[in-house]
Amino acid sequence: MDLISGLFDGPPPRAEFPYIALATGASLDWSHKGGVGRELSLALTIYDDGETAARLHRVMALVEEALEPGLEDASGWQIITFDFRRTRILRRATGPWSGLMEYRARVLKH
Repeated sequence: MDLISGLFDGPPPRAEFPYIALATGASLDWSHKGGVGRELSLALTIYDDGETAARLHRVMALVEEALEPGLEDASGWQIITFDFRRTRILRRATGPWSGLMEYRARVLKH
């Protein structure tokens, strides 16, 4: 995605706009009788300093399109479901636009 300056593990100190900050949320038990499982929350926040939210909306649409097919399995885990949860766009009076995108993954240990 050429529109973003980078993907970061949390908000970086001096990144160019727009950029994406990744955060992991709650990890819940999703185990079953025969195996270990987790339900994971994933939040992506896109920050943009544009006068309007137009570019932010474009970036969010591209992110959603890129994640539509899901994610590759992580080492030792199988992704069973990967679901879109919600989006939210906010702007503080003195700060940049922020677009929150939340997803949920349910995984089982190999």
